[in-house]
Amino acid sequence: MKLIMKKTMLLAMLLVANFVIAQKEDASAKHAAIITAAALKEKLTILASDEMEGRETATPGQKKAAAYIEAQFKKMGLKPGNGESYQQIYPVYKDSLIAKQLMVNGQQFAWDMDFAFSLEGLAFGTLKYNNIVFAGYGIVDTSVKRNDYAGYDIKGKLVVVVDGMPEGYTPPAGAGRRFISPASSRGKIAAARKLGAAAVLLVTNEFPRSKSTNTVGEMYLKANANAFFSATISAKVASALIGRTNTLSFAQIKQVEKGNYISEVVLQSAKTTLQLESSNVIALLPGTEKKDEYVFITSHYDHLGKIGNVIYYGADDDGSGTTGIMQMAEAFAAAAKKGDRPKRNIVFMAVSGEEKGLWGSDYYSEHPIYPLDKTSVDLNTDMIGRVDTERKTADSLNYIYVIGHDKLSSELPIINEAVNNQYTKLVLDYKYDDPNDRNQIYYRSDHYNFAKKGVPILFFYDGMLQADYHRPTDTVEKINFELMEKRTKLIFHTAWIMANQENMLKRDTPLNMPSTR
Repeated sequence: MKLIMKKTMLLAMLLVANFVIAQKEDASAKHAAIITAAALKEKLTILASDEMEGRETATPGQKKAAAYIEAQFKKMGLKPGNGESYQQIYPVYKDSLIAKQLMVNGQQFAWDMDFAFSLEGLAFGTLKYNNIVFAGYGIVDTSVKRNDYAGYDIKGKLVVVVDGMPEGYTPPAGAGRRFISPASSRGKIAAARKLGAAAVLLVTNEFPRSKSTNTVGEMYLKANANAFFSATISAKVASALIGRTNTLSFAQIKQVEKGNYISEVVLQSAKTTLQLESSNVIALLPGTEKKDEYVFITSHYDHLGKIGNVIYYGADDDGSGTTGIMQMAEAFAAAAKKGDRPKRNIVFMAVSGEEKGLWGSDYYSEHPIYPLDKTSVDLNTDMIGRVDTERKTADSLNYIYVIGHDKLSSELPIINEAVNNQYTKLVLDYKYDDPNDRNQIYYRSDHYNFAKKGVPILFFYDGMLQADYHRPTDTVEKINFELMEKRTKLIFHTAWIMANQENMLKRDTPLNMPSTR
């Protein structure tokens, strides 16, 4: 009986949604005609060109892309989205290592001959230790009840572990970018940190190094409050740490019994920090009635930049989504000029820093220009121009993955599905909304920084995680512009309804995602 009532209520709501669509059908369909394959190709050919140099965050290529998007918004007659500016500037940082030292019992060791620091999350300063725990492989794997620290208190101590894994041990299978193998260096460092270690030194067989270790770190958005000291060391350093006067080989180090050792260890690192800038490009189409409420349409315009002379074009990722929001902006702006202005404000926002870790949207969510409690929805477009090469179903040329439909608001699928039935008739695939999705797609694009603040979201995505994903071959000629046009129109029509309905979207559905996030 409950199931029947639920289906009846859903049908009633769909009928209401279809009625709303019918009221707006002529205007919506008329203005959606501006979204064409040819117009999308024209813009994307510029955005994913050699001139933009792959649009890496805080580089000249990214700034050129931001200027191009801003010029398009101005040309359309949209208002600046950040006061008098179309850009929201945010700082990013890059560290350079200018001093590094490792000394054991008064013996100085040489950089790249016997040790190297990882700049990722590295704690800086001078650290001194006397208490050392040699923990073998340093593996903690609850799936097989293995804990190499069992019986040892490592709180506040320097931990030494060996790279790799022992014979007979098989690490658990996992997928997605959040999975960290317990046998990997990251897994070992994370386990030691969790148990309270002060620092971790990982013994490897890669010294002396044939190439100089990079002393310039990756960009980061904000200082890591949980910085931690970790380094890789040679068997020679490890031998000194456990009190051996002779140098053991790497194979011999692997055979050393675990235990507590006393040695005087000094670790020193110093840096200089360069502050750079990146930006989100934001344009506003003011509403007529709901002037304190907002519908967001977002994408990320950054990509991976260039390595040497090789450009990572990012035509699909996410030149396609950014081109899509520019074309939707043009359609909405044209509608407004002809008297079909939305009730709510529509904000078009192209963010940077997504490839670095959702930086631009993270910065916006922490420094919102418009109140997040008055933001009805974020419709995010990240990769809408290709066909998923792993998709084997018959609808491979007439689909879109929709993420977030069953989270935060019960109205999301009702409106989106009704719009699709009315206009585009794509197959809406919800497979990535499975809480057990191994790829954890829900967390991997800019909508998540809205969702974590309680804003309902829909994320539109083509699913292309293989083929040319994050490769220089993600180029314009591989885009299916006819399919991209159809997908962009779906998002446009969905935004049209959400910007014109009487009330903001309800916030009535739990996020219902894994608690391990």
